Amino acid sequence: MSRVRLPSGLEIPIADSTQLELGLERSRENDRNLHLGGRSFYFFDFDDNVAFLSTPLILFHKQTGAELRISSGEFAKEHHNFGQSGPYRDYEINWDDNKGTFRCFRDHHNDELERLGLKTQIFLHDLAEALGVPDFNWKGPSWSCFYHATFNSRPVSVITARGHDPRTIAEGIDLFVQSKHLPKAPNFLSIYPVSHRPTRQVLGDHEFTASTAELKQRAIRASVEQALKTYGYSPHHRFGMSDDDPKNIQLIIEEMTRLKGTYPEMSFFMIETQNGEFVKHEITLSGVKGERLPNDAASQISLFERNKS
Repeated sequence: MSRVRLPSGLEIPIADSTQLELGLERSRENDRNLHLGGRSFYFFDFDDNVAFLSTPLILFHKQTGAELRISSGEFAKEHHNFGQSGPYRDYEINWDDNKGTFRCFRDHHNDELERLGLKTQIFLHDLAEALGVPDFNWKGPSWSCFYHATFNSRPVSVITARGHDPRTIAEGIDLFVQSKHLPKAPNFLSIYPVSHRPTRQVLGDHEFTASTAELKQRAIRASVEQALKTYGYSPHHRFGMSDDDPKNIQLIIEEMTRLKGTYPEMSFFMIETQNGEFVKHEITLSGVKGERLPNDAASQISLFERNKS
């Protein structure tokens, strides 16, 4: 068992691993369109996509108020049935940031953390806990693609439904580096935890009425605009995002369709990672082309790194 030190000075135990991805036998690959002035931009949802964490969501019984903890994967699968049908027909969402359904997906003041028996934000605690359990399979379906993008310094955006401060998300991802699961920090283009209130305001949701999926749409557009500001315009740019939530996936495709209309020369892709499968959606001017991919890392990486057949 080794320990890593956070910027705050706090040390967190991390299990030693015999399968760390040090990249010792890898050679860095140039971006496929770099010689043409283009870049490949990787956008990732985090939970159940890059990594599986144990962070619970809490539903509340409609009559008694009793709490029921469920996983983020179960939430994504059943949220449209809450309070109506299925196993959670008697339960509902509470939207209060401090006491409600998503309270574990928010940052807390130090006194609140003390009451919870924690010394660090819940995201950091849960991520360190996952990395500290040798037999816990924390790697999500897009982990290999996330590693590849980081290893090769591709511009990366993290667009998550979580409500932590963006600095907390970056600090959590740095735990992958300190535990040697990543060779270095990602080349961050942007970090948008779209339930974070200041982030919502940055995305134009000043009345806090937009849905998570709508906010992810805005974050994607903002990230594309940031990419053009940082790396310049090129018709050879390629943008792709992976996500596992069906509702988010549909609205992400809608936003990418609008972006394709604005930037018709550029390429836009959506990778659907729900239920352990990969479905690639290529957004074209004539519509969306879906393709079911083999469930392996290369199928995502090839989306950006290999020429079309």
